[in-house]
This record gives sequence, structure tokens and C-alpha cells, in this order.
Amino acid sequence: MRSSIPGLGRVMVLLAAALASASLAVPEGWGEEGVQYGQVGTDVTLSCTGVHAGGARTFGRGLPGGDFVMTQGSLCAWAAGGRTLWLTVTSPRTPDLPGVPFVSCRASDYENFSCSWTSSVETFLPTRYVTTYRKKSLTGEEKRRNKNGHMGPCLQDLSRPGTCTVHGSEFWSSYRLNITEVNPLGSSFRLLDVTMQAIIKPDPPEGLVVEPIPLAPRRLHVSWKYPSSWPKEPHFQLRFRLQYRPVIHRSWSVVETVNLSEVITDAFAGLEHVVQVSAKDFLDAGNWSEWSAEARATPVRDPVTAASGETTTDASLESLAEEPSQAPNPEPINHSDPLEKVAVLVSLGIFAFFVLAAVLVIIVLIW
Repeated sequence: MRSSIPGLGRVMVLLAAALASASLAVPEGWGEEGVQYGQVGTDVTLSCTGVHAGGARTFGRGLPGGDFVMTQGSLCAWAAGGRTLWLTVTSPRTPDLPGVPFVSCRASDYENFSCSWTSSVETFLPTRYVTTYRKKSLTGEEKRRNKNGHMGPCLQDLSRPGTCTVHGSEFWSSYRLNITEVNPLGSSFRLLDVTMQAIIKPDPPEGLVVEPIPLAPRRLHVSWKYPSSWPKEPHFQLRFRLQYRPVIHRSWSVVETVNLSEVITDAFAGLEHVVQVSAKDFLDAGNWSEWSAEARATPVRDPVTAASGETTTDASLESLAEEPSQAPNPEPINHSDPLEKVAVLVSLGIFAFFVLAAVLVIIVLIW
């Protein structure tokens, strides 16, 4: 097994090189007619149709048959049939060869996956991309049918430049992508191994609806639908997470569920709430989807709280009405001296002492 994998990798490299060479073999397909490309720092051979080998030339080296070798920056003139042909050599402003492209892949369902790429070097030259894939995880039957593995093109979408799609992929399989960037001066490629379980990322759920629940001031009913790109199969389900908050707050509350609806039970009565939902593979493969578009709703106001608030307001007004006025109190004010009260209490105490002593004397005499 170890020896077969590097061999297959070399096959992919050779395939990319062959495709790149085929592209470079047709220079007229790279741009406007009469434009020829060459690598910076090297001589360029120009084919001049209709010019004989003895024609006038400057700043270059002639070849039999009318061809002409020019060095970088040269300017030459040819006399051919009474006409003068001016040839100019310009050099690109950036490195000659394309850089290794940046590539990332994502599967929005378990039947297809797409890859996107960007160039790592801006060459200011016309560029093409050759995109192929090879299935790495093969069954015994597949290996017998095709010793080199299952290979095919990653189909490019002209409406979305920089992307390609592999259709009919298998969820439990691994694939090797070859993205080759080709320009008139050369090519560069990147090989990327992808596993469907690792790159699965569903599209956001659709049809999000949030509604208040009558007579339930702290509750909101939330419902949504599967993303249309995700096939509904019993063995490939999604789970969801819900995030919500009052509009005036910044922190989110998050709830996870496997259902297509959920009841928020801790909403704030009378405050508008914003809600979003995202999805992920039920078995936790891959990544969460992006959040859906926002939906908003306001829970109903609590009638008891509202009524109690009104009652409290009325009671406050009544209590204010019943408060005593600031007019002087007509009742007489007691101006008695506190020392006088103390003297009276002391006298009563002494009197009680003598009475008690007399009672005790009488009891003793009787006995």
C-alpha cells in the first residue's frame, strides 16, 4: 500500500505537467493576436511571417526563415515589401512563473463538494487552471477495475470563477485534488487531500420564523426548515443551535436541538428579540453552518404585571392624597418636665416598699 500511494501521486503530477504543456503549446490562445510571451532574462524567438532572411534588422540576431531572436528590452525594425515592422519586448512587473495557489474545499451536502482557490502571485498574465481529482479510498473491486484509482475533472463553473465541483462524491471516502495554475511562462500546482467528514459544512437553515405565544409573556415560538441543498435522508440528519437575545442586549443565549422548532422560555416580556439558527451534521462531522438571516419578534406583555403596575400607581396616588397636610396640629403639646416624672416614679416605689414591709410585720405577729 505504501508504494502505490506515491506512485499514484506521481501519476497526478505527470498528468498536470502534460496538461500544462498542452496549454503552452498553443500560444495564440493566450491573448490578442501577435502577442508572444517569454521568460524574463532569456532570449525570445519571434516568428515574422512574410519576412525573408536577408531583411534589415537591429538589436537582435537573425535566424534562417525570417525568425528573429531578441534580447530583453530590444527594439528592431524590418524592411519587408516596403513596410517597416516595429517589434517591442516588454517584461512583466512580477515574477515569471505562477505561484502555488491557495486552495480550500467545502461540502454543503454529502453527495458533492466544491473547492475554491486564489493565486498566491499576481503575474499580470493570462492564467488558466487545470482542476482534477482522484479518489483515494478504494474498495477491492474498484482497485481491480482501475489500478490508478478513480480520477476525473473537478468541473469549473464559469459563473463562479475560481471554483470547481466534484459531483457524486461519497461521504466516507477521501479525495486528492490537483489545482494547477498555468500561464504562458509555466505552471504551478497544489495537491490537497480532503475527507468528506472533515469538510462537510451545511448551508444555513431556511425559513426562520419567530412568533409570540398568546398569554405567555416570556415565551417565543421559533421554527425553521432544512437547507434546500441538504438531501433529506433518514441516515443523514442535521442538528441545530439557536441563538437569541433582546435587541437592546449584546450577549447571546444559545440552545441546541435536533427538532425543527423550539420554544424560548426565558425571553423578556415586552422587549423585541433577535433570533438566528445554524446547522451541523447530526454525528458532529465537519463544521457548523453560517448563521441564518435574523428574524425578530416581541413577546406579549404580562397582563398581571401590567395590571399590578396600574394598581400600584393608583395606590400611590391615593396614599399621596391621604397624607396629612403641613398645617399645625390643633392638639395641645405636653410640656411636662422629665425630672418631675422621675420623682413621681421614685415616690411610688418608696410607698410600695413600706406597704410591703408592713404586710410582712403583720404576718409575723400572727404566727
